[in-house]
Amino acid sequence: MAGRPAARRRSAQYAWLVTDPLAIFALVCLISFWVVYPRWYTAWPAGLVALALYIVADIGVLNFVIGRSVFKVVVTEVPFVLALYFLPPPMVIVVGTLALTIGQLRASMPATKMWFNVAKAGASASMALLVIAALPDIRGAGPGTWAILFAAVIVNFLFDLVCLALVLSLVQGVRAGQEVLRAIWTPMLVSCINVIVGLVFLVALDATWWAAVLLTVLASALILVLRSLAEFFRQHRTLAEVYELTQAIREAGTDASLPDVLLGRVRALMRAEYATLWLAPQGRHPEVLLTARVENQGLLDLSATPPAVRERSIAEGQTVAVGSRLDSASDLRSALNAAKVKDVVVVPLRSGRTSIGSLEVVNRIGDTRTFRDPDVQVLETVAAHAAVAVENSRLVERLRYDAYHDRLTGLPNRRRVTDALAESVKVQAQDDVVAVLLVDVDGQRDVNESMGHGAGDKLLAEVAERLRTLAGPGALVGRIGGDEFVVTLRVESTDATVELATRMREQMRGPMTVGKLTLDVDTAVGVAVYPDHGDDPETLLQRAELAANAAKVLPYGVQLFHPALESRAVRRLGIAADLRKALDQDDLDVYFQPKVTLRDRHLVGVECLARWQHPTHGEVAPEDFVAVAEHTGQLSRLTERVLTEGLRRCREWADADRPLSIAVNLSVRTLLDSRFPDQVEELLTRYGVAATQVTFEISEPGMLGDIERVLPTLYRLRDLGVRLSVDDFGTGASSLSYLRQWPVHEVKIDDSFVQGMATDTGDLAIVRAVVSLSREFGLTVVAEGVESELTLDLLEEMGCEIGQGYLFSRPLPYERLEAWFNAQTEPESTPTGEVRRLRAVI
Repeated sequence: MAGRPAARRRSAQYAWLVTDPLAIFALVCLISFWVVYPRWYTAWPAGLVALALYIVADIGVLNFVIGRSVFKVVVTEVPFVLALYFLPPPMVIVVGTLALTIGQLRASMPATKMWFNVAKAGASASMALLVIAALPDIRGAGPGTWAILFAAVIVNFLFDLVCLALVLSLVQGVRAGQEVLRAIWTPMLVSCINVIVGLVFLVALDATWWAAVLLTVLASALILVLRSLAEFFRQHRTLAEVYELTQAIREAGTDASLPDVLLGRVRALMRAEYATLWLAPQGRHPEVLLTARVENQGLLDLSATPPAVRERSIAEGQTVAVGSRLDSASDLRSALNAAKVKDVVVVPLRSGRTSIGSLEVVNRIGDTRTFRDPDVQVLETVAAHAAVAVENSRLVERLRYDAYHDRLTGLPNRRRVTDALAESVKVQAQDDVVAVLLVDVDGQRDVNESMGHGAGDKLLAEVAERLRTLAGPGALVGRIGGDEFVVTLRVESTDATVELATRMREQMRGPMTVGKLTLDVDTAVGVAVYPDHGDDPETLLQRAELAANAAKVLPYGVQLFHPALESRAVRRLGIAADLRKALDQDDLDVYFQPKVTLRDRHLVGVECLARWQHPTHGEVAPEDFVAVAEHTGQLSRLTERVLTEGLRRCREWADADRPLSIAVNLSVRTLLDSRFPDQVEELLTRYGVAATQVTFEISEPGMLGDIERVLPTLYRLRDLGVRLSVDDFGTGASSLSYLRQWPVHEVKIDDSFVQGMATDTGDLAIVRAVVSLSREFGLTVVAEGVESELTLDLLEEMGCEIGQGYLFSRPLPYERLEAWFNAQTEPESTPTGEVRRLRAVI
């Protein structure tokens, strides 16, 4: 999933939109206070002391990074509290502004940033003085004074922070300003602590000026301790980050995700603006140049490293680090100045004695920071791990190739096909169209399940080779999914495209040898053309896939896209959106189809079937909304709805002295839910229905693919006492021997065989074999799809026990089923009690 694009940076000159108003505000406040305190300058000795305290206090104790900027948490609140108490307001503004100006000049700040910081300092101090002026007069160093000074400093802090967020929003984007405001709590806590320390100093100095000696010693010790702690925590954090990075490199070392894992983390670890991986060309392996840049989500194919620095590092096989705090390679600083780079560290990646590339970082973030020797050691440690990962995984060969090709077949992947289509549709020609043929291989999953994934991979490789041969030199053949291939080329017309697709499909149908077997694999081809069916790659591929899905049910297997196919897909989306609502409002109906013993025509039970009358689309086919329920997570609710209604009716029939069993269809996905047996047990208890009155029917084709995973659930259901039936038997790839391994009680012959047995000797033989062997295994046999007297007689002759079909009754809603009971059945006494018997089959 693509990341959110980085915010667009504006020129730093936009900062003047904030700087100028701040400067004007500070100047107006200074003049106003000058009028009130005309001889404020006579306090210049105290002002010099305060200036010295400001300069000493402007020592970074804690640093944090937001975007491209570094912010320092300092202890300037301590001298600020003292200045507010001891100095006249104009002197507070002048001293604070002058101290910050000296600090900015010492750090060689750019003019725009320096004047913003100076104006902000003056305006923030003015805001604090206005707060003091608005509150009662300060008298002594008691608690009232503490509260006034505390409020003034907090206002100063908040005003300073808001100004910073505003200017970053203008220059770097709104997100940068939001990040500043979100990071407010830590610096605010530090500021509050500093205010408390300043008030302690104030109380001591107010008592005696000799306290300044002790306070100076205490402050110096405090600063040293804080700096030591900050360095300790920085080193600890660096070690933790290096460990996490090496672990990530080890995990990603076998695939092409290594550059993404490596560069993003290296850039963050080193607090660098750029982190670059360069791999030298070797033989047939191309050069690789990838860079992670702050505020960019993806990797760039550029580098900010001056070539001379990299060349020296590779030539000497040693680390080259150039910067204001780095002693090596000072002669390369001119190259850095020409490239407008502040500092750079290049570490060679070595394979034995050979340098295969380099890991590089450029520009420590923040104008007041630069790389130091400990940073170089950290990068060398990371580079050693990266070199091993690159060499072991042969990343040099795969970095570019794997990004655009399928590993199994060597064909272009979806990304490459999409890029090629994007280029093709840019070239418009009146005499031809851009054709997209999506080829879906039928039966590849069956090969995987029966012969293993190795055989399935060989099948796909054979399909790829045939497509490459059949498509010709002017076509691009790619693999975009598990069993989906794409052929794109220019053709003279849409009709010619369909003819080409038909011809290619026919030629693809030849025998394919996989292992020791020769397979006749079929394909379905969906066709979309530019410009008739879309003007961008994603739309063309999507519509070709819709056409391929439609082609699977066609005898000739080729389908040209038309709008009705998309409307059908949209309709399925509508069904998906409305299914949840229908379940919430209980709008799904449950129909019942009777099950009858063939020998004596006794009514023994009903099958419960879900039906949905959509308010817009009308009646929705069960296979449609069941498939939607499976893909949208609504299947468990749908199953619960049918089972609950069946149990409720089962209870009513038992209370009316006409007990009937119920049968409910289950999806394999339901059986994969380990909670389902507990749910069944709870519902049986709630409605007081014996477990033997419930049969769960599971489709044979669906169960085969996950039999090992569903067997535990089947055994738990059997232990509850419910009956289990194999539905649609005969349509899967299993044999009757499987029935000995499955905990089932019943076999339900698929209606396609039952309906054809009266006219097709093959179907008749299949049904006869299923009935005979099922009875040998002690299983009940149910035939569905009984629609004629002849079929009924044949089944009865074979010994089939139960029948179900339109000959007896179609599925009916509950009210019509009750009417059918009264019209078509009559009570009959048997040794086991009274049952309902069909009067006649109409």
